[in-house]
Amino acid sequence: MSNLNNSIGFLIGLGLGLGIAAGVRPFLPALLAGGLAAGKVLGMRFVPGDYSFLQAGWWLIALAAVLLLAYLLQLRIGSVLFEAAAPAAALAGIGVGIGALLFAGSLSGHGDVSWPGLIGGGLAALLAQAFVRPMTARVRSRLNDKASREAVTLYLDVVALLIAALTALLHPLGYVAVALFAWLVFAGRRRTSGRYAGLRILGR
Repeated sequence: MSNLNNSIGFLIGLGLGLGIAAGVRPFLPALLAGGLAAGKVLGMRFVPGDYSFLQAGWWLIALAAVLLLAYLLQLRIGSVLFEAAAPAAALAGIGVGIGALLFAGSLSGHGDVSWPGLIGGGLAALLAQAFVRPMTARVRSRLNDKASREAVTLYLDVVALLIAALTALLHPLGYVAVALFAWLVFAGRRRTSGRYAGLRILGR
């Protein structure tokens, strides 16, 4: 099973799943992947190669510190902190970057060319964000209770962690995650287009 998990098709599935998870929320998927790689669990590894830092202790501690800081800031300021343009763009950029690194690192750690992973992981993260960011904004706008709005971030972290864990356990689920989010994005845009078309008709 270990050799099968190390085949290029399985590694691509792993990288795509980790990219999707990072696009939802980047910190816990990166912590999980790094922890599994450090423990040599489920065939996850980032060494040898240029991405070995992804399983280094200092990197995992830094990720945990940033995650904790983000939650403390949200408790202090509220989710509006991450809804503003600049912080939202920064968080999205972190998600894309981590998705790219995790995919590339997975390939590099198993002796494959890593640069396609930078592209694939980044695109997978962008795909997830194309659904998650507008969906999160809609959900928070409909919630009147402050605690409920703040809890949305926790739900996203749980979803991201679940996607990463399932993909690490069964790498081909990464393909399923990509297909699911592609469908969610398509369905959401089709609903939006239909709504605007209906408004245009009513406005005539």
